[in-house]
Order: sequence, then C-alpha cells, then structure tokens
Amino acid sequence: MANMQMNKTPMPEQEPNVRNANFQEVALGYTMEQAQNEAQRCLNCKNKPCVSGCPVGIPIPDFIAKVAEGDLAAAYQLLSDANALPAISGRVCPQETQCEGKCIRGIKGEPVSIGRIERFVADWAAANGIANVATAPKNGHKVAVIGSGPAGLTCAGELARMGYDVSVFEAFHTPGGVLSYGIPEFRLPKAIVKREVENLQKMGVDIELNMVIGKVLTITELFDTGYEAVFIGSGAGLPMFMKIPGESLVGVYSANEYLTRINLMKAYKPDAETPILHSKKVAVVGGGNVAMDAARCAKRLGADVHIVYRRSEAELPARAEEVHHAKEEGIVFDLLTNPVSIEGDEKGHVQSITCVKMELGEPDASGRRRPVVIEGSEFKMEVDAVIMALGTQANQMSYGDTPGLEKTRKGCVAADENGCTSCTGIFAGGDAATGAATVILAMGAGKSAAKSIDQYIKSKG
Repeated sequence: MANMQMNKTPMPEQEPNVRNANFQEVALGYTMEQAQNEAQRCLNCKNKPCVSGCPVGIPIPDFIAKVAEGDLAAAYQLLSDANALPAISGRVCPQETQCEGKCIRGIKGEPVSIGRIERFVADWAAANGIANVATAPKNGHKVAVIGSGPAGLTCAGELARMGYDVSVFEAFHTPGGVLSYGIPEFRLPKAIVKREVENLQKMGVDIELNMVIGKVLTITELFDTGYEAVFIGSGAGLPMFMKIPGESLVGVYSANEYLTRINLMKAYKPDAETPILHSKKVAVVGGGNVAMDAARCAKRLGADVHIVYRRSEAELPARAEEVHHAKEEGIVFDLLTNPVSIEGDEKGHVQSITCVKMELGEPDASGRRRPVVIEGSEFKMEVDAVIMALGTQANQMSYGDTPGLEKTRKGCVAADENGCTSCTGIFAGGDAATGAATVILAMGAGKSAAKSIDQYIKSKG
C-alpha cells in the first residue's frame, strides 16, 4: 500500500545559524526509516513519467521500489548501472525541473523526493564498501577524454564498462572539474567526488592531471599517439563580466576565481597557502546557483552578503532550495537592482558599488520580462568586495585550433544530440557544447557520446 502523505519526508539539516559559519554539508541525509517512508510514496506509475525527465535514464520507480522493500543492494545495482555518479547527482541535480517535475504525486502535493532517495542509496553503498565497477573484457581500443567534469567522467565510465582503454586528461591538479572547483563543500563534499573518481579508476580509467590539452598536447597529437576517438568535455570555465567602470579594482572577483580558490585550494582555512581576503560586506551580482554558492561561501567567511539581481524573485534562475537556504543563512536579496559602476579607494581597493533600481517591462528573447532602469534611482552601497556571478562561456583552449572542427556562435563545440561533431572521431558534450548548464545534463551528454563513440569504433571494423 502506497504511503499517501502529501508532503516529502523532511531531510535533516544543520541549523542555519550554525551552518552559515562552517563548510560542512548542510543536508545530513535520510535514515533508513526516512528513506523507506519516502520510497513508499512512489505510486510505481505504469507510464513512469519521472524516467522521461531523467537525462541519464535511471529506472526510477524500480530502484525506489527496492528501497521500499529494504533491498538496498538491488537498489544500488539498478541506480549505478544507469548513473556513474549517483552520490553526486543525488545532491546537485535540479530534480525539481527533471524527474520530480514529472512525478504524478506533485499534482496534488509534493513529488516523491527522488534525489534524496538516490543520495541515500549511494551513501549506503559507500558506507558498506560496495561499488559497481564491473567492466567488459578489454577490447583493445583507446579513447581520450578531455576534462574530468561530469560529462568527461560519465563518458569515461560508460566506455570503461564497454571494455575500452580510456585516458582522461585534466588541466587542474585535482580531478572532478566543476564538481571540485565550482560546487562548495557544504553542498557537495569533495570526499564524495574523490570516491566517485576512485571508482572509475578501479574500472581501469586512467586520469592524467596537469594536462592542458591545446598546450601540452593538441587533439591532433592525441590521435597520433594511438587514440581512435576523442571526447571534448572541457566545460565552460571562462567567466563573464559586466564591462562597467571599476571591474579591475582589487576585491572584484569572478565567481569562478572566488569559488576555485575556496573549493579547490581551501582558501577558507587559516593555514591555506593561497588565502582569500575575509571581506566585511560583499555584493554578489547574479541570481543563479553559482551566485548562491559564492554568496553562501562569503557568508561563511564572516561577511555581510547581498545578492544583487536585476529581475524579481520570480525570475531567479537558481534552484528554489538554494535560494531558501541562502535566505535562512542571512543573505540579503537586493532584487530589481543592477550595478552601473564600482568605486575604489586611493589604494585601488573596492569601496562601494553604485546601483540603479529596475522595473520589469515586456518579455525579451529569453521569455522573461525585460528589466528597465528607473530614472533617477541611483544609489551607493558600501562594500569591500564584489563577486561577478553572471555565467560562463566556453574556453576554446583545448579545441580552438583543431582543423575542421566547427564552433557555435558562442564559441562552443558544435555537436548534435549524440555528441557527434564536424570532425570524424571527435565527439563533444556538456558545457563545452551547450554553454553553462547543469551537472545532470552534462552527464546525459557524456553518456550519449559514449554510445556514439562505441558505434563509431565498431563501424571501423
């Protein structure tokens, strides 16, 4: 008999006024009792609409049914057969617009908390030393993967399962891509990323660090060294700025730099080799998940933090959960507000930011109402740091000089839904092909590209 409670089983969390001063994980995870209670809310629909909303095709009702029965080993097998990184996607996937957005239970109440159950199962497997690392016998074919973010890791894992020798080339000194440098510890502990990478290594995936493809080796040279196919999963790590006066002042960061220094280099620790300034008042410009991450990091470093966003709350692109957590933690939202300049002191350090108030006009090309400046509404906000979280674009370093490789107008690799590009043997997916998007969409692209690579190599005979 299904559990017909209308609301999700709550997830235990750290108290807001405790967690906003530490970098430990906010959500504490379900107990077995809580996971089973939530799993029993699933109606096991005949048409399985939730599966159609999952970019990696997890058999959601099937693995949830196993949790309801208490068979966690079977649940993990089903989950991990479809998803190479379940402990990660269970934490950071925007389920509300994917699987949970299609859940029938969401029509007259809250959808089943699929992500929380996925996280529970993956964490249970890790705690019990269980990892799905089985692979087919080696087939003698070599594939190179550029980038160890969610697209690259997923592609590598899928190919390793099929028996390919896979080498992943990562520019940084730590694998994980945006999972390591972009998402804070309090949302995604780095020990989990490390564990998922180690599982791929147990499958035979070779990970080469400090390898900047395009500088150390070109894609053409990868083919020359025996790789039969190359997957470009280098992400979109090039930050964007507003091009307003004062952006070169000391104390103006891109969110990329700010988060990389905190997440990858642990700059928040007092003994860090590359410490970061502990600002008193910070303005974070933007309204997406990256803006929330940067703002919540700054709060944990002791700052009074303001999100400055030019549209209203209804248009915030960040996940509702991240906005909710940010508000709980004491972050102020200055909505319908836009910076026009940044001012500094005599030493070139940020001193204030000048903003204007906005109102919403007619919808623009994105379908959202266009923000319009209210004349005479200028005001100054005293701050000593500004973090620009305006999105990112593709960095063409790894592929820009590859002969015959077509790019999109925004500089991304032009690839179809199967990851195929204009060059034979070169495939691409994730943010490198689409521009900045979500972790789970990148994973889906990596999985699709792995199938295409397999078909391509087999077609060569």
